[in-house]
Amino acid sequence: MKDLTRTALGLALAGGLAGGAQAADEVTLQLKWVTQAQFAGYYVAEAKGFYDEADLDVTIRPGGPDIAPPQVIAGGGADVIVEWMPAALAARENGLPLVNIAQPFKSSGMMMTCWADTGIEAPEDLANRTLGVWFFGNEFPFLSWMAKLGIDTDGKSESGVEVLKQGFNVDPLLQRQADCISTMTYNEYWQVIDAGVSPEELVTFKYEDQGVATLEDGLWTLEENLEDPAFVDKMARFVDASMRGWKYAEENPDEAAMIVLENDATGAQTEKHQKRMMGEVAKLTAGSDGTLDPADYERTVETLLSGGSTPVITEHPGDGAWTHAVTDAALN
Repeated sequence: MKDLTRTALGLALAGGLAGGAQAADEVTLQLKWVTQAQFAGYYVAEAKGFYDEADLDVTIRPGGPDIAPPQVIAGGGADVIVEWMPAALAARENGLPLVNIAQPFKSSGMMMTCWADTGIEAPEDLANRTLGVWFFGNEFPFLSWMAKLGIDTDGKSESGVEVLKQGFNVDPLLQRQADCISTMTYNEYWQVIDAGVSPEELVTFKYEDQGVATLEDGLWTLEENLEDPAFVDKMARFVDASMRGWKYAEENPDEAAMIVLENDATGAQTEKHQKRMMGEVAKLTAGSDGTLDPADYERTVETLLSGGSTPVITEHPGDGAWTHAVTDAALN
């Protein structure tokens, strides 16, 4: 596929020189969530002209609580989506042939945030607690973590945990409905702090530190499209421009945050929160050139397969769930 991509790229360049200016290739990107600094690299690439330089006309579609990126791409509403690997691999096992073509996020931002006054000091102390957990595919790293600790999550053991299905807010913690809740290092944790809670009142456990982190915010497309060298070439240009956007955002976090705000049609985001979010997100994209590390993939798969009685996937998806064809072409 890599050789086909280079051939397609050469033909495209030759055609452009011979025929003069041509219409830019259209790309529709579906985000996993609403417009925020979590997706700054794409908005920066658009604002700084990186997509224009790659001869691309990119449409960035925000997500939300009622938008599932796999469903969008399955229905033809996007060429490429931003999705967490657990949800993407679950969709693949259920018949939607998603393939990871790039991995801008090297590290996971997911963690459990707890009240310190509950006496929770170590992961083992989570037993017999009420824990807020995101569902819709986001619960699987948690289930894997509890399985690793030997803590029951289905309510059948006296030493298990009570799982509270958490909405996309921090109210269960603030209202003392849960001892701990799911948070992201760049978002919900700071919502707790902004509510007047001091860091000293909290105990946090990062999934990365617990060895059960799964890959987040990868770029996924449909397997059948990757059989077309022209599409692979288009995605290579898209990934290259997007990673330029991400590296610019890492080096210029405040400017990147302001670009995100300019693209927030809802007006719901604040400058303070987006600048802080960008600073935290930059820690997660640092060290990535967009290429998926097979070791990170295998770690994620192992975590998902070990999710207790309800694993997100029931068998190893194999190497067909990812490809280096796009990033190889983008980097060479």
